Amino acid sequence: MAVKNVGKFLGDVVSEMKRVSWPTRKELTRYSWVVLGTVAFITVFFAIVDYVITFLIRLING
Repeated sequence: MAVKNVGKFLGDVVSEMKRVSWPTRKELTRYSWVVLGTVAFITVFFAIVDYVITFLIRLING
């Protein structure tokens, strides 16, 4: 009985995957650049915040 359920599940997965609206190559490239740009921006932002906090703590501690 469990094998039957697994087979039905996999059949349903295949059926759903056929209905998925996949992005075009151009869309995928654009989305990838947006993600990489966002990650780079957040990385630089947190590096600056970390530097400022470290500087302030060292200034306070003398």
